Amino acid sequence: SFARMFVQVCLYFYCKCLWRCLKFVVRKLTGQCELQRICYNTKPGAARTMKIEASLKGSKSKRLQTSVNVHPDAIEKTIDDIMELKRINPDINPQLGVSLQACLLQIVGYRNLIAEVEKLRREPYDSENPQHEEMLLKLWKCLKPNSPLKARISKQWCEIGFQGDDPKTDFRGMGLLGLYNLVYFAEWDTEIAQQVLTDSLHPKYREVKKNISNAQQYLDFNYFFFLSQLSKAEWEKKKFDKAIGYSFAIVGINITDLAYNLLVSGALKTHFYNVAPEAPTLTHFQQTFCYLMHEFHKFWIDEDPLDIMEFNRVREKFYKRILRQLQNPEMALCPHFAASESLINM
Repeated sequence: SFARMFVQVCLYFYCKCLWRCLKFVVRKLTGQCELQRICYNTKPGAARTMKIEASLKGSKSKRLQTSVNVHPDAIEKTIDDIMELKRINPDINPQLGVSLQACLLQIVGYRNLIAEVEKLRREPYDSENPQHEEMLLKLWKCLKPNSPLKARISKQWCEIGFQGDDPKTDFRGMGLLGLYNLVYFAEWDTEIAQQVLTDSLHPKYREVKKNISNAQQYLDFNYFFFLSQLSKAEWEKKKFDKAIGYSFAIVGINITDLAYNLLVSGALKTHFYNVAPEAPTLTHFQQTFCYLMHEFHKFWIDEDPLDIMEFNRVREKFYKRILRQLQNPEMALCPHFAASESLINM
């Protein structure tokens, strides 16, 4: 065990020294440092920004290592320091400074976004706070505009997927972040949010995939006779109707947790670096939540689970699918809804 560890340590230092020697040789041959080669040979987006981020963090210079943690207001000064340290003439390489600035804005912005999202997640819902209460009531009005809320504490909250008659207890896991996301979805993608809510309450009709003899295996005679009396149009409609079978608000909070984990793990860097030309913001995160809600909705229908007890299995499968998509540096989570029409400009 000790010998294996010793070999691994030696191999690590050998590769590290070899890599630095290789970088030195390449710079001498091309006349460009690693940052220049990345900016000139990699197109803008996640591929370039992630390479720049890795290069700066892996540098032997402390000044370069800490450049990814500067305040946004200090980025221009940081670029000047990098150019000076690398002995790059900004007059001869004007585009390099512009490219580095865009990358640093994304890198620093992503870090700041995590802090902003974390702050919302840690802030509990306070029923004594008028702003919190106002947001909660806005959620109801957006989702149920034709059904006035009879009382603040009411069983009506179950109609939009809360567990009890006071939604505040359901926000404990994600704090205000869960409410922020739900309100954003309901306010900016109202039509889709209302449709998802309606679908989640829809009665269940299993898709009939086999012929009549197979259908008799899982339909009793009376129910089958009822289906046989339907017109073709009615049959086609009911054939594909499926209950979502989940509580809209609770699932929204759960998908907020999924989006939060993607953000904190760094998986969303691919998406944000491809869609945000500068620093990603909370709005980008909320638009991503809208996308995930919409995609999970379709994914749940395709999976056709028997009941809500399969939620964790379906959620985990969906999470792994999104992770696989985000491993592609060209990936951007494409929107299919109004709030995110301007999200992607590749």
